[in-house]
Parts: sequence; C-alpha cells; structure tokens
Amino acid sequence: VQLVESGGGLVQPGGSLRLSCAASGFTFSNYAMSWFRQAQGKEREWVAAISYRGGRTNYADSVKRLFTISRDNAKNTVYLQMNSLKPEDTSVYYCAKSPTSAISRSYDYWGQGTQVTVSS
Repeated sequence: VQLVESGGGLVQPGGSLRLSCAASGFTFSNYAMSWFRQAQGKEREWVAAISYRGGRTNYADSVKRLFTISRDNAKNTVYLQMNSLKPEDTSVYYCAKSPTSAISRSYDYWGQGTQVTVSS
C-alpha cells in the first residue's frame, strides 16, 4: 500500500490549495479515506473523511464549509480542496486509509505528508 500526497506549498491568507493523495497497492474504491494535519509542536488532528464511493463526508468543525474532501475512484485519488486559508491552517497534511468502506475512526495506512504554509 502506498499513499502519496502532493499539492502543498506556500499560499497567502485567504488563498486556496488543492491537495491530492494518490493511492496504490489496494482496491481504492473499497475503502474510506481521510485527511489529517499536524502543526509543528501539536498533535495530529483529523480534518475530513469520505466514504468508499464518496456518498458521505465528514469534517472537523474547524474546516467545515471551508474545506471539501472528494475522491475519484477511477484515478485512485482523494482530494482536499482548501479555501479561505488562514495562518492557523499551516501544517503537514496527511492522507490515511481506513480498513472499512464506511467512515470510521480506524486507519491502517498513512502517507508521508505534504507541507502547507499559509503566510503573507
């Protein structure tokens, strides 16, 4: 199993970024996926999750209506569209695979992360 995040970078406050997580080594369309983030010196924080077909999504209160998780099962990729970014969104962002098709709090594989820095 491999999860490879991309799309991070430096963005000004109020800007947008779209993160991607390319999956391989398993049947992507069978499993729920999530995004997490970890700011320097802080614990890893769950951000958003999506069910195996994309029919259900959940978000942390801190990103609700600002971030959108989506997936393209034909491309084995999960996305995180981040709008109206704030300096406090600065973190390393990770994608994670669940061992279930429905959204759950179990994760069995993680990507290596992509840095997002929000600064003027």
